[in-house]
Amino acid sequence: MNRTARIGVDVGGTFTDLVLHDEALGVTAIGKRLTTPEAPDRAIVEGISQLLADTGTAIDRVDSVVHGTTLITNTVLERTGATVGLITTEGFRDILEMGREIRFDAEDLHARPAPAIVPRHLRHGVPGRMRADGTEHKPLDEEAVLKAARSLVHGSGIDALAIAFLHSYANPAHEIRARDLVHEMFPDLLITLSADVAPEIREYERINTACVNAYVQPIVHGYLDQLEHELAGIGFTGQLSIMVSGGGITTIDQAKAFPVRLLESGPAAGAIAAAFLATAAHEPRVISFDMGGTTAKMCLVENGRPHIKHEFEAGRTEKFRPGSGLPLRMTVVDMIEIGAGGGSIAAVDDLGLLKVGPRSAGSVPGPVAYGRGGRQPTVTDSDLLAGYLDPDHFLGGDLALTLPDVQRAVHALADRLGVDAPSAVVGIQDVVIENMAAATRMHLAERGRDPGRYALMAFGGAGPVHAYALAKSLKIPRVIVPAGAGVMSAFGFLVAAPTVDDVRGYPVPLTAVDWDKVTTLYTDMETRARRLLQRSTTADPVITRTADMRYVGQGFEITVALPDGMLGPGHEDDIRQAFVETYRSVFGRTIRDGTPEFINWRMSARLSATEVGLAYQPSPTAAARGRRAVYFTGFGVLDVDVYDRYTLQPGTTFAGPVLFEERETSCAVGPDCTVTVDPHLNLVIDLITDAA
Repeated sequence: MNRTARIGVDVGGTFTDLVLHDEALGVTAIGKRLTTPEAPDRAIVEGISQLLADTGTAIDRVDSVVHGTTLITNTVLERTGATVGLITTEGFRDILEMGREIRFDAEDLHARPAPAIVPRHLRHGVPGRMRADGTEHKPLDEEAVLKAARSLVHGSGIDALAIAFLHSYANPAHEIRARDLVHEMFPDLLITLSADVAPEIREYERINTACVNAYVQPIVHGYLDQLEHELAGIGFTGQLSIMVSGGGITTIDQAKAFPVRLLESGPAAGAIAAAFLATAAHEPRVISFDMGGTTAKMCLVENGRPHIKHEFEAGRTEKFRPGSGLPLRMTVVDMIEIGAGGGSIAAVDDLGLLKVGPRSAGSVPGPVAYGRGGRQPTVTDSDLLAGYLDPDHFLGGDLALTLPDVQRAVHALADRLGVDAPSAVVGIQDVVIENMAAATRMHLAERGRDPGRYALMAFGGAGPVHAYALAKSLKIPRVIVPAGAGVMSAFGFLVAAPTVDDVRGYPVPLTAVDWDKVTTLYTDMETRARRLLQRSTTADPVITRTADMRYVGQGFEITVALPDGMLGPGHEDDIRQAFVETYRSVFGRTIRDGTPEFINWRMSARLSATEVGLAYQPSPTAAARGRRAVYFTGFGVLDVDVYDRYTLQPGTTFAGPVLFEERETSCAVGPDCTVTVDPHLNLVIDLITDAA
């Protein structure tokens, strides 16, 4: 049987979303199940089995399953990972406490940094040292390495080991030798080298990255082994792939070796889907707005690519406060994430004011409306009372919403606020919108962008519900709601390209570059990338080279695209010009007579993405299936026509107010809008700016 079916699976904090696509048969099907946090693989396997049954697809027709998970993020947040030991350079074991020597909140005397992932008694320093240029200053004390390993394994019972020596990005020989020594003594011990996971300058971030990788590695090994076993149990013999935080997909072996790179795999999928859809819709500038059950994620997508950055902060003590977590060196999609989802809890704070999020009801117990034991009203509960959701058709009727319980919970909240219930509902809506708008404004302002020049691409179970109000708050003139918006992150897994991102640290001024060394660095990176990608296909990858650069004397870098072809003498002027133009676009100025300096050399090898169409086959006619009272920001409660999203033909237009419902979400737009169904069956919502 031909293997032409592929399945994308996104495990979120509240729902597990699935998309099945069979290119040969022209079949696309979607599914959504409540996440099973105690055993995430159960919801995955049950969801896949249901999709196969619904579409009549045999399991041996499925070529691949592409997966993203919040397991790694949750493990770091909840500190439920492995017992990890660290072997580092003598005199540097306290660097995890010293960190950057800054406070994330200078005004809060009680603010505390995120605790080190490896406690001090499990960190051992050993003699031996490399210089910054990669030459050996002091030989590695091999007996000290073995003594430290015996102490950590026999004395402390560690599950995994991180080895991170000073300047190993320039020369990893000591780390490699230490690993070989420990592996010979303890062949089953999982070992992470900082030179493998983050071969870059800045030892604090590099050591942190190695420690976090080791911290989550045993649980990821166990989870992926169990998932493979469960999938095999239903007859799956295809390839299981995992999305990495930078938006590409990788093999199970690479995911097990570098699980830290999976921290943002789920959110990245949404941005990749938004980029794919923006290209198809010929929208050059889009704000990806992914609002699910637990969080809302915003990302800038320009010219078909989401913004990328090379650092990430994990395990924040204040979840949405920069600086309160563990800084890591890794490639991630550049997005902002806030605690605003359908499950975000509305409550009264110590000042008697309404607060929405960041606490979430998650999938257990979930919003009050789910009837699973929730008692505190959430955004989803207010959406129900605001008229956005139909209690009898939520998830296509698979999950009936309990309206009386929601009314009681919101009345109780209103009593505490001293207002009536409708005012409490409006308050929840206004607060959650303003939370998201404020975060989006800050994210764009930091990048010198004006939201009015972008379209808003709204998806996730709650994204289309709140897209109209968010666009009005941000003065965004256009909203795009794709078909299948409720499971768009799962769709992103199917259109993501197999990718290998790599980096090498080599700090040097532009005027003193050893171009033979640079050629060797890129040759090594490209050889490794081609070897890994050949497991997916024999096609030739597209190679992109960039560098982290700054002026000599500065402390932070910008990423600059390097010219194609050979690098060497004679290209300095081109590189200098590329740096100056990039620097000016970021900061609005340049430094006269400043000398550009390289810090890191980066390479991305990417195969072609798969073209996938998610659009449903519309019914012959689009007729309103009823009317409902719906609340709209600035207009109050209005009676509107309700349309089944699956009946809408390309080219159909509507004047607001109107509400569209589909299985996983709904979208309501006010009277200051026109709506067009485009050829891809996206809802293109144009706000009339004079009225907005």
